[in-house]
Amino acid sequence: MIIAPSLLASDFLNLGSVCSMLNDSEADWFHLDVMDGRFVNNISFGLPVIEQLRKASKKLFDVHLMIEEPEKYTHAFRNAGADILTVHLEACRHLHRNIQEIKSLGMMAGVAINPHTPVQLLQDILPDIDMVLIMSVNPGFGGQKFIPHTYDKISILRQRIEQLGINVKIEVDGGVDMTNARALAEAGADVLVAGSAVFHSPDPRATIAAMKQIDS
Repeated sequence: MIIAPSLLASDFLNLGSVCSMLNDSEADWFHLDVMDGRFVNNISFGLPVIEQLRKASKKLFDVHLMIEEPEKYTHAFRNAGADILTVHLEACRHLHRNIQEIKSLGMMAGVAINPHTPVQLLQDILPDIDMVLIMSVNPGFGGQKFIPHTYDKISILRQRIEQLGINVKIEVDGGVDMTNARALAEAGADVLVAGSAVFHSPDPRATIAAMKQIDS
């Protein structure tokens, strides 16, 4: 299981210490949520913060764009240090073109879908991407309650990926913690994004280590 702690839930006054903790932990990726106040009703952080974080870690940067017109910023996020760039199906008028550009710049390409969006809408783009991010809460704010229908969406998507014989990871973001991590793995998830569960726990390193073991 790949564990990607979401820095949106971390202590922004001590990001250097946060990076050091994650570097020393069993976390695989840094999950970085970029919000513009338009696609979602929140503003998080952007390019300058990611550029600074990049200097503090060599782990994979999983950048999730919850923004309108993400195609305008593909080069900028590559230059800031993104390894994976995920755009929302709901925000892209020309999704295939967006994915082609992301991959042409040497990044892995992900497509995110909101809770109300059927996984079947990914049918035509699946062979062209590296990852699907299934939102298990409504995007924009951390600390929300997990939406149980997510399990069905993961199972349907996993079955379709196996039918096509392609290598596409399934990432889950929203309300992920130790109470549902094992069930998500059993449904077919490959990557768990955990924000509050990690950064609000008494021992973030131990929480990450425990999540790493859920599918062993």
